[in-house]
Amino acid sequence: MQFQPTEDQRAFREAAKRFATEKLAPSYLARASGHTFDRALIKEMGALGLIGADLPEEFGGLGESSVTSGMIVEEIAYADFNASYVQLLGSLMGGMVAKHASREIASEWVPKVVSGDAVIGLGLTEPRGGSDAANLILKATKSGNGWRLNGEKTSMSFAAQADAAVVFARTGDPEGGSRGVSAFFVDLNQPGIKRTHFNDIGTRPVGRGSVFFDDVFVPAENMMAEQDRAFGTIMAGFDYSRALIGLECLGAAQASVDETWAYVREREAFGAPIVQYQGVSFPLAEAETQLTMMRQLCYYTLDLRDRGLPHTSEAAMCKWYLPKTACEILHQCLILHGHYGYTTDLPHHQRYNDVLGLQIGDGTAQIQKLVIAREKVGRLALQYDKRAKGVSK
Repeated sequence: MQFQPTEDQRAFREAAKRFATEKLAPSYLARASGHTFDRALIKEMGALGLIGADLPEEFGGLGESSVTSGMIVEEIAYADFNASYVQLLGSLMGGMVAKHASREIASEWVPKVVSGDAVIGLGLTEPRGGSDAANLILKATKSGNGWRLNGEKTSMSFAAQADAAVVFARTGDPEGGSRGVSAFFVDLNQPGIKRTHFNDIGTRPVGRGSVFFDDVFVPAENMMAEQDRAFGTIMAGFDYSRALIGLECLGAAQASVDETWAYVREREAFGAPIVQYQGVSFPLAEAETQLTMMRQLCYYTLDLRDRGLPHTSEAAMCKWYLPKTACEILHQCLILHGHYGYTTDLPHHQRYNDVLGLQIGDGTAQIQKLVIAREKVGRLALQYDKRAKGVSK
């Protein structure tokens, strides 16, 4: 089991850390109040090889490991949590397109993702769905040599800014659950598409919103994976993103812990630095312990993926435990700064608001615990749902 990075991985991590320290950290709070992300910064990250380093070389990537991408995500999130969404979506959506889209689409779009010239979003969630992700009503109707999309996607990251999206739509039985769901690669800059931007309390530069499709034509060759069977096939990639999400949250929490250690060494009360009081130092010692354990879990999960081994359960652990615990750590850091911590001059409240969204989005804690239970005891763990609906065993 590898616990130390290779020389190449150290080089990627140092490049990410240098860029994050110089270009991202100083203006994190200023950018966090806006509703768009600076495309020039995205292109700079792309030029440095900091987006989709794990993507195939044939499509412009560097063919690096999942672990390497995780290191980049952690360093970027340490400086600017919102910027790390670019890495997350680059690896998740770039990998999805490279694996499941046509070669023509992958050859055109994945290099744009790697270079920072394009952002690809995920059109999955619908207003009535939420955690019931397969409960889709956005309809894809056969039309000549293609399909026409009608309906709404919501809670989509980069909703108003993404250049394209992988959109899940119902092509089969409306009551078929995950069966009857297909996926399409859709250029979002075409007639019939309208987008909104939600006024969220965090991750504002990334932006979350709805995308409306009004009789939008999609060529047949833009269908990804198998018709009516795309949901399970493509959703398998989320085991990867869940570990990266954990590292996003970890990076933000580690930044606040490091800043709080520095503050409590300098801040004096009753004639001495407050770090000498156990009520101050113990919460930070606990946070360091939690961060160390969580970091090992995330990289262990990514290493399993790199080795081609099952990692669904571990990925679900990353997704539910890290956002929750990171928020608890960030809250403690804010409190330890006293009255000054309650101002908007410090980044702790912003990091808290940014990380908080991931306790909801991309799979709630309840769903992740169901996944873990299912991986341990099989579908027996889900039988309560059938009983609740009056379906016999």
